[in-house]
Amino acid sequence: MCRGLESLPTTCLERAKELKALFGSFLQKPDLSIIGHSHKTDKLRLNKSEPLKWKESFENLLSNQNGLCLFRAFLVSEFSEENIAFYLACEDYRITKPSSKLSATAKKIYEEYVCSDAPREVNLDHETKAITKKNLEHPSQSCFSLAQEKIYALMEKDCYPRFLKSPTYLEISRQVKSG
Repeated sequence: MCRGLESLPTTCLERAKELKALFGSFLQKPDLSIIGHSHKTDKLRLNKSEPLKWKESFENLLSNQNGLCLFRAFLVSEFSEENIAFYLACEDYRITKPSSKLSATAKKIYEEYVCSDAPREVNLDHETKAITKKNLEHPSQSCFSLAQEKIYALMEKDCYPRFLKSPTYLEISRQVKSG
């Protein structure tokens, strides 16, 4: 199922390394003035309230670039990175403009994550898989909506609470609160 770190896009691995350095520094500096640099010379900043907002809702975590990268790294360590990869693939697919590539992209996502014995198969019930397969007969931007909702709910109820209890997140939030 999960192929580990090599399955992450290079940009995400680079971002995870930046975050590791950022959070490592963050945990050592009480003034919370942490700045790192990306390869694009953009400054990477961690607002001291960011980690606390991640706890407010799963949506806050996913909508924050630093939170998403840290959560994705957590899922890799939990051997369930395929869930966030599928969710993000669906998000990208959903905002794709209708074109001749829509069908090919839908098929690729289906074969990578949904079909039985997919290399990165996500945990979906038989009915959801069948509906998704049927939706591929006439691909639209919403053909993965049901499957994406199920995986979102799974991550929100299972992975997200474990992330909030992870040593990395607890230490970061502790430092923020005491900062």
